[in-house]
Amino acid sequence: MTPNVETVHGRVAPSTASPSRRAVVTSALRALRPKQWTKNALVFAALVFDHQLFDPSRLATVVGAFACFCIASSAVYLINDIHDIESDRQHHRKRLRPIAAGHISPTSAWSMAVLLSVTALVGAILLRPAFAGIVAAYLLLMVVYTYVLKDLVIVDVFTISAGFLLRAAGGAVVLSVPISPWLYVCTILLSLFIGFAKRRHELQLLEESAGAHRRNLNDYSSNLLDQFILIAAAATVMAYALYTFTSPSLPDSHAMMVTIPFVLYAMFRYLFLVHRRDEGGSPEQMLLSDLPLLTCIILWGVVTIVILYAS
Repeated sequence: MTPNVETVHGRVAPSTASPSRRAVVTSALRALRPKQWTKNALVFAALVFDHQLFDPSRLATVVGAFACFCIASSAVYLINDIHDIESDRQHHRKRLRPIAAGHISPTSAWSMAVLLSVTALVGAILLRPAFAGIVAAYLLLMVVYTYVLKDLVIVDVFTISAGFLLRAAGGAVVLSVPISPWLYVCTILLSLFIGFAKRRHELQLLEESAGAHRRNLNDYSSNLLDQFILIAAAATVMAYALYTFTSPSLPDSHAMMVTIPFVLYAMFRYLFLVHRRDEGGSPEQMLLSDLPLLTCIILWGVVTIVILYAS
């Protein structure tokens, strides 16, 4: 049986035959960016801090909300990749994304994005109509970000932060529980910290060609972003520390203060990875690949649950 390859100057070249169905499915799954679904775990915050984690029906509801946000965020990633197809091809890693690499056509990607958006909204309506409003707001905000706001310096990162805030708010709305102001504050500050660190990574990585990949990178500088990151990091730690001994929803013993060292270590470790390992461009990848950071977050979660539910 003759291999399905061509030779060019004595070398084996890739086949020009149509990709197999398995390859198409694999490319489609990669385009959905399942690794980034970890960001949607914020919807569980209200469940955990409202002491309902072990209520099966409430847990199932939030799992459904998590699924809706995963579907909606994948639709947003597809729309973003369609819009950024040319700039992604100038990025050493993003050029390998299925749409930029030509494995999925923009037409097919649009069809997938529409289908996923409708699915997420229908699922959200079935869970709770008010929650559907949160999902719709998230989809609208991210589309506006893709086409307008991502080119506005500072506003771009605040928009990403708003997306995280909607995830956290969605978890509270789907359960019909009050949204803690501390949840707002800590979510906003932490997402700003991560967002500015990501911009710094892009600026450092792309150097002179940074503006060609993302226009507003010309308006940033490494020194400016370092100051933004420092302010956001300090504010995040301070806000979390205040939360642990002032929030009325926590044990009167102030035992949550025990978790402050975990937050400090996680912030310091993240800064170490950004400045000494030149990481930060893919927060979800850092979370999954850096064992010390992952271990710290897991320990924080375990200790937090013990404190909240054993009191």
